[in-house]
Amino acid sequence: MEAESDAANIKSEEANLENQDLRFLQATVSAFLSENGWYLLILGVGVYLLIQHLSKKRPNQDQNSTSSASQDAMSVVRRQEALEASRRKMQAELDAKAAEFKEKQQRVEEEKRRQKIEMWESIQEGKSYKGNVKLAQEEEEEPAHGDLAEEDPQRVDEVKG
Repeated sequence: MEAESDAANIKSEEANLENQDLRFLQATVSAFLSENGWYLLILGVGVYLLIQHLSKKRPNQDQNSTSSASQDAMSVVRRQEALEASRRKMQAELDAKAAEFKEKQQRVEEEKRRQKIEMWESIQEGKSYKGNVKLAQEEEEEPAHGDLAEEDPQRVDEVKG
């Protein structure tokens, strides 16, 4: 019997210890809440509001990043198109200058060819080609033949002959 009573005592002591542990925990928690309850309540509400604010902001950031990415893509495309248009314009100007230079070079070549032909003809006729070149240059500088006839008829004959 004693063994049974000892076993019953041990069981009741274990139950009391378990209850005391819970009572001790309950006493500790109630004391903590009574001292810091308002602080914990305010802290809990603050955390809740912070989470709500962040959850609202996060989808907006995704949408903003998507729209900003599309705006960035559009601005990149516009910039590239403007750059291409500028390149085409510069190329057209360069082509125009090249064509103008080519025409000028052709005129210079034609003039040189014409002078060589005149020199060859003057050599064939037995005249001095240096004199003819000088006369051709003077013709370009002086007024038309009609004006020369009035000023110096002898010189007109030299130019014609």
